This record gives sequence, C-alpha cells and structure tokens, in this order.
Amino acid sequence: MISKISDMIRDSFEKKDAARERSLVISRDVVRNCRTAMFSIHKGDLEKASGMLDISRRMLGEIDLLLEDHPDIYHAGFVEHAQQEYIEGVVLFALVKSKGDTSGIAGPEELGVGHAAYLNGLADVIGELRRHTLDIIRNDIPSEGEKYLEVMEEIYACLMMFDFPDAMTHGLRHKTDTARALIERTRGDLTTAIGQQKLESSMRDFKAIID
Repeated sequence: MISKISDMIRDSFEKKDAARERSLVISRDVVRNCRTAMFSIHKGDLEKASGMLDISRRMLGEIDLLLEDHPDIYHAGFVEHAQQEYIEGVVLFALVKSKGDTSGIAGPEELGVGHAAYLNGLADVIGELRRHTLDIIRNDIPSEGEKYLEVMEEIYACLMMFDFPDAMTHGLRHKTDTARALIERTRGDLTTAIGQQKLESSMRDFKAIID
C-alpha cells in the first residue's frame, strides 16, 4: 500500500515538475520578447513591437493553462516577473503610439495579469518613458517631451496611493521611490533643453536684427 501511495505522489511531483520546467522556459521567452518589443518601440518600429507583444500575451495564456492545477508554482515569482515585463511593454506601446494619451491603456483584468504585477509593470514604464523623452530631446523637439513627463507624474501619483505591505505589492514601494528620482531628473533635463532651445532661438532672432 505504501508503495502505491509513493508511486502516486511521485507521479504527481513529476507532472508538477514538468509543468514548472515548461513554464520557466516560456516565461523567459516572454521576458526576452517584451524587451525586444520595447527596444523596437524606442527605435520607432511599432509594427514589430506589436507582433512581439501579441506573441507574449499568447505565451502568458499558455502558462496559465500549464499551471492551472499548480497554484504554488504559479505564485513562485517567475510568472509575475514575466507579467510585469509584458505590462511594461504593452503600456509603453500604447503611450508612444498615442503620443502620451492614457485613455486607451488596458487594465489588469483585460490583460490577464495579477494586480501586483500590473502595478510593478506600470512603475517600470516610468523608466522607459524617461528613455523615450531623452530620445525626443536628442531629436531637438524637447517640448514634445512635456506630455510624457505629465504621464510619468500621473503614473507616480497613482502608485503613491498603494501604501500596503510589501508582501502584497511585491516591491512596489522601492520602485515608486526610484520613479520619483527618475521624474525629477527628467524634469531637469527637459527644463535645460527647452531653455537652451529658447536661448538659441533668441540669439538667431537677435542676429537677424543686427544683420
């Protein structure tokens, strides 16, 4: 009898381990795909980014099915990490495509991710928006970066409302603190760039007058 019980437990563990290994592989692919998508967004290739994000969403759905009977593995951490990367990519894509309009951003239920994963992914978007804003500054159109700074501040204001234990929010407090610093640096960069642009414009106008 003990041997039959042992066989049953071993069979259960083997199935669980197989589901875990397969899910780990898929989650790593999701992370890679989402990072490739974000790189493509910054390069202006939104079509490629959209395709990569669609693939990632299907992969996350596959993980959900694989771990449907294994909630302990599902909540081990690696699935949530993949979800965070996906949210970061999806929200960044929506913001860049809409040029800073937040009205079309989907919520966690629509995207099929956990609430903590959604919030942490949203926090990471602030860093990506800083990168996008710096690209805008380098392209000598800093005034267009102001709308993205406003979005960064809106995200930060929302995240500040979640003053809950770290066991619930999974590191959100630290990301929120980091976001505040990124926003202030971005504000300084934009202020300097816009001021420089205005100075150069004034100098050109003055030169035209004296010439």
